[in-house]
Amino acid sequence: MKSPHPASAALCKVAILGFGTVGSSVARILCERTRTGLRLTHVLNRNLERKKNAGWLPAHLQWTEDINDILSSDADIVVEVIGGLEPAGEWIRSALRSGKSVVTANKQLIAHSGLELIDLARKVERHIAFGASVAGGVPVISGLQEGLAGDELFKIYGILNGTCNYILSQVESQGVSFAAALAEAQRLGFAEADPSDDVDGLDARAKLAILATVGLHTRVDPAAIPCRSISPIEAVDFEYAKQLLCTIRQISWAELDGEQLFATVRPALVELSSPLARVEGGRNLVMSTGKYGGETVFGGHGAGGNPTAVAVVSDIVAIARARQDITQGFADTPKSSARVTADFSTRHYLRFKVKDRPGIIGTLADIFSHCGINIDSVLQKPGYLKSSLPFVITLEACKASLVEEALEQIAGLDFLVQPCVHLPILG
Repeated sequence: MKSPHPASAALCKVAILGFGTVGSSVARILCERTRTGLRLTHVLNRNLERKKNAGWLPAHLQWTEDINDILSSDADIVVEVIGGLEPAGEWIRSALRSGKSVVTANKQLIAHSGLELIDLARKVERHIAFGASVAGGVPVISGLQEGLAGDELFKIYGILNGTCNYILSQVESQGVSFAAALAEAQRLGFAEADPSDDVDGLDARAKLAILATVGLHTRVDPAAIPCRSISPIEAVDFEYAKQLLCTIRQISWAELDGEQLFATVRPALVELSSPLARVEGGRNLVMSTGKYGGETVFGGHGAGGNPTAVAVVSDIVAIARARQDITQGFADTPKSSARVTADFSTRHYLRFKVKDRPGIIGTLADIFSHCGINIDSVLQKPGYLKSSLPFVITLEACKASLVEEALEQIAGLDFLVQPCVHLPILG
């Protein structure tokens, strides 16, 4: 077998595809860290004249807008940080076939095509690494693959999207609306102009699919994982959550039970004593649970140019040192897919907003009773208008499908001002 990048190699040449926030941070680290045995030689990007005038860039650096210049170059490793499924996917395949190893931060591509790309890398005896695709600078991929390789993991959950965490933290601490918190996140650069991938859970869903494949060794189609938006959350929900000794976070959850995978991305109540409750701003936290080793926590900055660039460069260094096996990626390639369901059995938080009148609680209690659901508590804070009164019902532990069945019946009731906010209570 060929040795792609032997440890004795004097110099490893690196090409970067994309020179945005992450790409430029990767370039700066490679240029400033002179003892790594790495040399940045090529950059592919559009609008070259605007990008290549930074004074810290080396004079020898070759710029191009043509991927063929990269494929025909003497670069040993190609770093893909342009994002999206295409042309990134085809460029990575072409780079591997042309004899180059690949490092990518592309979560959507790895979630959808990671197994195929790993298989191609094996066939052409090259590396592909994607440590930056989940949780930015948090080394959770390598931690699951190497640090916990001796355990049998069955659950992975946590906070995987810094944008959502920042927005929810603002709603909680400042008492502002979701719209105001989102606008502030966009102003500071935490959120994109179109934030739907983040707030609707699609970004975290892709990351969860990768973690389930890497850590739980089961094939997961990201589209099969149900996800819910954080947009219905209001400041009043945090007030009620506090009464329950909880707070609210966007939680990504995957738990393997035989041939079934419980998986979902959605806002949820978490106990104030949980490490998840203490994650604020744009930070990420991932918790894994193993049969033998119990719970392990990974935490740190999950977004931003520098943290993500650190993860990218760490993968580059590992490949250059040839410390990873040629199967780097999904080390134990899953052979089958688990059946994905979001029908967890948990306690539930239901926040209603109603036109107040006698008999509302009794009507709701009858519906829950007919669905086989027990009410745990009713919370109502004073000081709200009777025409738009928020109150909360918590339910004893039951399957999510039973609650959704009840809420379908409740949705048609004439006293509702807006749809019920339904959150699981994790504990």
